[in-house]
Amino acid sequence: MEYYDDIEDSGEESGYLKRIVPDTSAVIEEQLSKLIKDKNLNYPEIIIPEAVVAELEYQRNKERIIGQKGLEELKYLQNLADDGKIAISFSGKRPNNYEISLSKTGEIDAIIRDIAKNELATLITCDKVQSEVAKAQGIPVIYIKQESKEDKELKIAKYFDEKTMSVHLKENVVPMAKKGKPGHIDLVKLDTNVISYEYLQELAEDIIEKANHDFKTYLEVDEEGATVVQSREYRISIAKPPFSEGMEITAVRPVAEVSLEEYELSDKLMDRLRNSANGILISGSPGAGKSTFAQAIAKFFSEDMNKIVKTMESPRDLQVGDEITQYSPLDGDMEKTADILLLVRPDFTIYDELRKNHDFAIFADMRLAGVGMIGVVHATRPIDAIQRISGRVELGIIPSIVDTTIYIEDGKIEAIYETELTVKVPTGMQEADLARPVIEVRDFENNELKNEIYTYGEQTIVMDVELASNTKDSEGKPKKSSVDKIAEKEVIRAIKKIVPKAKIKAEIESSDRVKVYINEKYIPRIVGRKGKRIDEIEKKVGISIGLEPLENLKEHKKEQEYNYEIKTFEIPIEITKKHLILNIGYEYVGDEFDAIVNDEYLFTATVGKNGIVKLRQGLEITDYLLDAIDTGIPIIAKLKSDVNIIE
Repeated sequence: MEYYDDIEDSGEESGYLKRIVPDTSAVIEEQLSKLIKDKNLNYPEIIIPEAVVAELEYQRNKERIIGQKGLEELKYLQNLADDGKIAISFSGKRPNNYEISLSKTGEIDAIIRDIAKNELATLITCDKVQSEVAKAQGIPVIYIKQESKEDKELKIAKYFDEKTMSVHLKENVVPMAKKGKPGHIDLVKLDTNVISYEYLQELAEDIIEKANHDFKTYLEVDEEGATVVQSREYRISIAKPPFSEGMEITAVRPVAEVSLEEYELSDKLMDRLRNSANGILISGSPGAGKSTFAQAIAKFFSEDMNKIVKTMESPRDLQVGDEITQYSPLDGDMEKTADILLLVRPDFTIYDELRKNHDFAIFADMRLAGVGMIGVVHATRPIDAIQRISGRVELGIIPSIVDTTIYIEDGKIEAIYETELTVKVPTGMQEADLARPVIEVRDFENNELKNEIYTYGEQTIVMDVELASNTKDSEGKPKKSSVDKIAEKEVIRAIKKIVPKAKIKAEIESSDRVKVYINEKYIPRIVGRKGKRIDEIEKKVGISIGLEPLENLKEHKKEQEYNYEIKTFEIPIEITKKHLILNIGYEYVGDEFDAIVNDEYLFTATVGKNGIVKLRQGLEITDYLLDAIDTGIPIIAKLKSDVNIIE
């Protein structure tokens, strides 16, 4: 195709191109230098609007590739002027930050058109809308239509074959790829030569150019040092300083489309999916195959069940059929997307992925509004997905939000749980007075009770039924159950609110009574007038309390201190934008532990609600832990497991 065939204007006389005003699109696409060369223009006057310079500078300061590309074009034009081939000048006012922020609404384009009109010059643009508006205002304009690049293959695609799941390219590192399928993935080197920054820059420019010309290639994220592009089947992340210490491009692509038949689901589960599963959580660790299974579920509901299916994704990377519309956050807010979907009323919506409180709240609202919901959640155990939502919504509505949880591991379904609300005495407790609403989590296939979720005092407890029932140690001797330990901690917490400075020790005597040792001087304050205060505490915690002077334990104190069972284990870590989350385990709720790195003591903390400890990002201790994680050094928890510490 000849270059001239891409030009639409009202005349091609040489005088028509004596004075030229380009807009930002023409500069970025390097059309001025091409026009001067192809038209063999004789000393044209190029008038660069200051608005164009400001916009390119803004883009460059944001480390966006198009900004650098446009500035390179301006430097080339300056070289032509130095050689006496063109005249170049700058005109117009520099737009303020507000006007630059409104560039997508046409503010910058309007400034550029005014300059072309005032300078009696021809406007050069690659923007169809800019061209049409200029014509409507009577401004001479040349619209340079860009060659369609929708079918042009990305340069990075050459690293993929039919077995490649992801490609990892970083400057000064050999190219690598993950090949195989979930559960059987190998990291392989693709070359022996390291990749240069310049080559990565070339690949990045090719990706951005694709986003500008292919309607199925989207810029999902475009921030300083970080760009995320969804280009048809590829999800591509580009990282640059200052966001990362070096330039890196990661491209991910599903290996193959998987149908639900390949998972060999039981007839019982298929019947549930067809008739009664409306709130589904798909969980698993990263790379386990959650998204692949979600795609299979989407295809099943859309094609086999003839349902209307939509997705909510950020970024959009599920590979689904054309009949399934994929939605991203509207104006950066997924709640606005949910509002639109509630008007559309799909039968099922896939929410990929649930991470923050905001996501779980949207998922719950849509489910309670009657939309079938399928959520994708990171989890390392089958119960973790339900546990994560239990801390974010009211306990009683969990079965209305999530009725089926499917845990994926190594590309296979490893566990299926269902939830049901009942009123009962939780496992490990015995007295009828302790009955309360309990969410039962059962194995879907064999109906075996796996976990119970209930409130105890101010805590939401997610209890492993096997742990709660196990009241003897390996030698057959009685030991405190997890329920006993929680009861002791709740009693201590309730009394601490009355006498915060007191030293307290609690010991379960039976399923309905706990003995509390406390300094004798505090006992009257806890009992209260006519015993009203102790009655209120007993009613709140649901167990009878006996008070004894702590001084009575002095002769046993040393012996008691040496009866602790010391446990050590590596702490699973979850990193979020605001916190470092230490997953100690809900069986240790209320226990104190020491954090150890490289056999060095770091700090002591108490295991909080849901068995976790949160450390805020930006603290010195958090930075130290992140450094340890980056270098592969495990973070160890050391705790005393079976006897309460005197507080």
